[in-house]
Amino acid sequence: MKALSPVQTLILFVATALAACAVRAQPVAQYPIRPVRLLIPFAPGGSTDFVARVMQMRMTEVLGQSVVIDNRAGASGNIAVEIAANAPGDGYTVLFGNVGTIAINPVLFRDFSVDTERDLQCVSVVADVSSLLVVNATMPASSFDEFVRYAKGKPGQLNFASSGAGSNGRLTMEFFTSRSGISLGHIAYKGASGVVNAMLSNETQVGIGATPAVLPHLQSGRLKALAILSATRLSSLPQVPTMGEAGFPELTSSSWQGLYVPAKTPPVVIAKLRLAVVRSITDSKAVDTLRNGGASPLDRALLDDCTAFTRQQVRFWADLVRKVGLAGKQ
Repeated sequence: MKALSPVQTLILFVATALAACAVRAQPVAQYPIRPVRLLIPFAPGGSTDFVARVMQMRMTEVLGQSVVIDNRAGASGNIAVEIAANAPGDGYTVLFGNVGTIAINPVLFRDFSVDTERDLQCVSVVADVSSLLVVNATMPASSFDEFVRYAKGKPGQLNFASSGAGSNGRLTMEFFTSRSGISLGHIAYKGASGVVNAMLSNETQVGIGATPAVLPHLQSGRLKALAILSATRLSSLPQVPTMGEAGFPELTSSSWQGLYVPAKTPPVVIAKLRLAVVRSITDSKAVDTLRNGGASPLDRALLDDCTAFTRQQVRFWADLVRKVGLAGKQ
């Protein structure tokens, strides 16, 4: 066989490389061709799980493939974050992160191995879930001021529950106790359902609970809401004042939820996932379900570009973690 000339060899090399690129690009262009795994960093029943399940059904319809929820609770959400950060960047492993896992944990945990800004790419911020300062119904305090007076009379005798060491509820309570001069013990649970169960059993007497998780128990009278951690009152709980109205305007914290993928995920895949989110979050039934459960779909600007938002939130919460002296303490 006659040897190829240098020019022919180069042409053959280029043609082979282009063919290989076309083969590799085809699955990306056809994405998704198999089910998508949606990692939830917490146990079922919490606010992140609630929002994700509302999104799941509509996203399945839009993508044309099943979106399968995988609850990976543990280590305040760090387990799921590490799985997502180390997964192939092919769009088949998607993290439903939140303010705690994305913005708080990196500075709170000294051995946290993920740089959420470097190792993850934001697809879209989806919703903001309101939280409430709640107490067990047996507590002889039915207002914010009454609770503060009661707690000051029992220093170190009351415990507060949080959905994890890195949750914004825990950070909020640490900030609140330092400013109000009360002393509360802290017990961390795996997700919002753990907080609710502890509150109902009176294992803990006070806590920050996500509205979707605590609302049924407020309606049944087993828990009492003292304040809401949002800028305005909830239409479903108009009698509950905001923390700003209670004298703590700095405690208007946001418990946002959003989709994240490994950093090397191709832009075309991210665009398809973002489109699925936009169509899901603008679906009237999904919007009603979210609002009835205490969640607010975020505006289109955050749906389309959440990288700057994520960066701002990482800076804000890192500063608060340092202010309360918890940086690297977990």
